[in-house]
Amino acid sequence: MNKLPKKPRNENMYKAILTLKDVDECMKFFDDLCTVSELMAMEQRYQVARCLNDGMIYNDILAETGASSATISRVNRSLQYGSGGYSIVFDRMKEQEA
Repeated sequence: MNKLPKKPRNENMYKAILTLKDVDECMKFFDDLCTVSELMAMEQRYQVARCLNDGMIYNDILAETGASSATISRVNRSLQYGSGGYSIVFDRMKEQEA
C-alpha cells in the first residue's frame, strides 16, 4: 500500500516534528502546518485505526467516529498492508501505559 511519492519527501519536516517536546507543542505545530479539514481528517483516521486495532467492527466504528465505510476500509488496508507505522505507535503507547 505504501505508494512511492512522485518527488522526494522532505525529511526536514519529519525531523522538525521529532524536535517537539510535548503534546501542546505538537498541536501548535500542526495547527500552523495544516488546515482544519486536514487535521480533522488525520485525527479521524487515527481514531479509526485505534478502533480497528482494538477489534471493533465497522458499524461500531462508524457510529463512534463518523467516518465513512470507505475511510474505515482505507485505514484497515493501511493497518494490514501498510508500512507498519500504526503498529509502531500503538506498541509504544501501550508500553508507556504500562
